[in-house]
Order: sequence, then C-alpha cells, then structure tokens
Amino acid sequence: MPDPTRPRASLRTAVVWEVLQEALDRRVKATGRDALDILDTGGGSGNFAVPLARLGHRVTVVDPSPNALFALERRAAEAGVADRVKGVQGDVLGLFDVVERGGHDVVLCHGVLEYVDDPAEGVRNTVAALRSEGVLSLLAAGLGGAVVARALAGHFKEARQALDDPDGRWGTGDPMPRRFTADQLTGLVEGAGLAVAAVHGVRVFADLVPGVLVDTEPGALDALLKLEAAAAELRAFHAVATQLHVLGETPGAAGA
Repeated sequence: MPDPTRPRASLRTAVVWEVLQEALDRRVKATGRDALDILDTGGGSGNFAVPLARLGHRVTVVDPSPNALFALERRAAEAGVADRVKGVQGDVLGLFDVVERGGHDVVLCHGVLEYVDDPAEGVRNTVAALRSEGVLSLLAAGLGGAVVARALAGHFKEARQALDDPDGRWGTGDPMPRRFTADQLTGLVEGAGLAVAAVHGVRVFADLVPGVLVDTEPGALDALLKLEAAAAELRAFHAVATQLHVLGETPGAAGA
C-alpha cells in the first residue's frame, strides 16, 4: 500500500497501513473480489481513502466538514480515482442517515472516538455498517503517550492530571477531548460483538524524537520506522503509545 507523504507523515501512519494492508489482502482472498467496499468514518480529506482507492477499492467517506469533503473531492480527482471515492456529510453517531447498514467489507474509524459524545454507540454503528464477514480498523488517541509527553516536557502536574482524569485530559487547554487505554478500546470492540484480531501501538517513539534528527540524520527515518514496527505489537509499549490501533473482525471473518 502506498505510504502517505513522506517523510514525517509515514511515522504517524506506517504501522496502521501495514496492518490494514494485511487485513485487506485477507478480505480480498476470502471474498474473491479484487475491489472491496470500504467505509471511512471521519475520513476528512482522504489521507486513507485516496490511497485505498488507488488500490482499486470503492471508498465512501463520511465526515461532518464540508471543507474536508471538498478537499477530498479535489484530491481524488487529482489522483485519478474520483470514480471510486464518494464523500458524504455526516458523522458516526448519525451514520445510517447517510449510508446503508451491513453494506461494507471494511470500516475505518480513525480519530473519531475522541470527539463523539458516546464512543460505545460510535463503535456499535461502525460494526452495524459491516457485512457479516467484515473488518473494523479503529485508531484513537492513547492515554499513556500523552502522560509521557507532558512529563518529558516538564509539566508534571498536567501529566498526573491526565493520568487521573476519566477522559485522559491534562487540563482545560488540552485540545483532545478524550483518550483511551488499550483495554478500553478492545472492550468497546468486543462489546460491539467483534473479535479483536490485533492491537498495535502507534507513534511509540516518533513523537518523542526531535524532528531535526529524523530529517537530517542519514538513515534515521528508516531506522525509526523499523523500531516503531518492532515495538507496535508488544503489549508493554501500548501503554506509552500516542495512538492505539485495534483491528476487529466479525465472527464470520474471524473464522474465515
């Protein structure tokens, strides 16, 4: 699968792309169809949707922002995949006002649960959008990464507040409405009826390394990408990742 714009963006998404690519390959093999129907909730301007469409899949993006959807349309046209990308205005809690239930092989829910009033309902809706054999890709902000970042910046009281706060926020100035632990996210996925196929930590080290080092030191980016990939699956590092990625499968897909 194509990487997003390099170099720095690849650090933020490389692990997710790799996991998603493997899941798509399994679905393609299981269905016998080269083109899957993918729903990207909160997909914005198409950071995932356009590369997925380049692979030949049909992608519907649901996003509340008209500006993001306009950017998506332009980006898809420039990439030559406008016929495979559809943008509709809406959100995950009102998902079935704009898309059909049970009509998708894969649903992406990236950077959405942090902002919705009821994360559990959001996950249930994404699952209801899946076919009987389908895969959910869930990406959300991790609590531990924020605590570590605040502490390393010398903001120890804010780090402690994030640790103690029910929503994982470090203060009133925190731009993130909610953060999660790996157990919380897997609980939401399992509570919606899916089996957890994999959990990965995303940006375990990337946000802690000075950007100038990655951008100027020969070989540093590739070495950091390999380190991120090696640590992503290790449970010990989930607790300090900036983001957490959970791959859920319907019972039918899990048994396929």
